[in-house]
Amino acid sequence: MEQRNCIIVHGSADDENDKEYNRHWMKWIKKKLEEKNIKVFAPNMPNPWKPDYNIYKREFDKLDVDENTILIGHSSGCAFLVRWLGESQGRVRKLILVAPWKISSKEFSKEENELYNFKINNRIKKRFKEIVIFISNDGEEDGKKSARIFHDVLGGRIIELKNHGHFTKEDMGTEEFPELLKVILNGK
Repeated sequence: MEQRNCIIVHGSADDENDKEYNRHWMKWIKKKLEEKNIKVFAPNMPNPWKPDYNIYKREFDKLDVDENTILIGHSSGCAFLVRWLGESQGRVRKLILVAPWKISSKEFSKEENELYNFKINNRIKKRFKEIVIFISNDGEEDGKKSARIFHDVLGGRIIELKNHGHFTKEDMGTEEFPELLKVILNGK
């Protein structure tokens, strides 16, 4: 079997003092995957309270991404990954979007709104074997709309979980995310 690796791109921070943006379920999933000898990279992106696509891209391009890579995004990290795949022509094994976000807001920084302002390249469907989108029944309406935007263009499977909110530790009540682990380890 090919050596798989997994890259997790976190969502945005609320502000400069928010130290939880890259935690939630990410450390737990990293530990579980490393126990299965899957290399996991979960870089801390620069200035996550005002995520800038070009700055994130410079960081992300330092990582090894190939046809055996599993990409996982959370919230704004999903928009980054979909945009990156559309621009890079890269091929990956699997794309997993957790509580994806693609809708601008006056509450967001200029950089964050620019991150969401791109046309999804529908040709990226040919660059991965599987796409899975996680949403929650009690997620925000714009989050559900964002998931539909990605799904309408990219297809794939939507998994709706109960009472997971925006898939943060506070919303889920735990750092454990066994449904994600199962999707990573199984499938195409």
